[in-house]
Amino acid sequence: MKNLHFSTWPEYSSEPALIEPDELASWVLLNDDDLLVIDKPGWVVCHPSKAGPWSSLVGACREHFGIETLHLVSRLDRETSGVVLLAKHKGSARRHQMAIQERQVEKRYLTILHGELQEEQIVKQHLAKDIESEVASKVAVRRSNSSKSAETIFKPLATGNGFTFAEVIPVTGRKHQIRAHALWMGHPVVGDKLYGQADDVFLEFIEHGWTERMSDLMPMRRQALQCQRLSFHDGPVFEAPVTWDMAQFCEECIGVSAASAVQSI
Repeated sequence: MKNLHFSTWPEYSSEPALIEPDELASWVLLNDDDLLVIDKPGWVVCHPSKAGPWSSLVGACREHFGIETLHLVSRLDRETSGVVLLAKHKGSARRHQMAIQERQVEKRYLTILHGELQEEQIVKQHLAKDIESEVASKVAVRRSNSSKSAETIFKPLATGNGFTFAEVIPVTGRKHQIRAHALWMGHPVVGDKLYGQADDVFLEFIEHGWTERMSDLMPMRRQALQCQRLSFHDGPVFEAPVTWDMAQFCEECIGVSAASAVQSI
């Protein structure tokens, strides 16, 4: 898979890149009195970092839109793209956070998996800290006193050439749930450095950024995971187009139009 066009840009660093103001403006899905809804790319961290305001989504939005306080209602891992909600005041934050906690919001993710998933899979497996991993943040499917129940629905939309483009519905909202359940299922997320490779690959990325060895191991430079739709029961629906790199992968490697596959849902 090395040197295919879809994997040539961007070259992800272990440090967050700075966000350009004009670029940020193009990510806005909604900007009203209560919410700022952003279609986050897969190279942006949500929370403020030591590298300054323009190195994170929250910091850049504060600077660009002149909003002193923003409340992160929903967040995504750095390499997960898609819909992120930021509330402009405490009332909006409380209302939308409670809706998520009470499961009044349906989240739809899109992903590309290794292997060809032939039918819908419902994974109901507890998650807990991965005690065999060198990475402190990693979780695994296992039972323990600290484990938490988790449920994820994987629905294949298209398959080909050893990959699956899939819709994912996380019924619960546990940390790294989709990625850990995908690995347990035997179909890890394409480009996942933590749940698709040995620990030393992830640790190497943290230390050095993208390396030549990773080009040999992974067909995408980031994990192919997107929060594509947030639907509030009796409320608004926020939806983003399929991320460009995942759409390109689907066309070049699976031989399918990602946009057409999503329209069929």
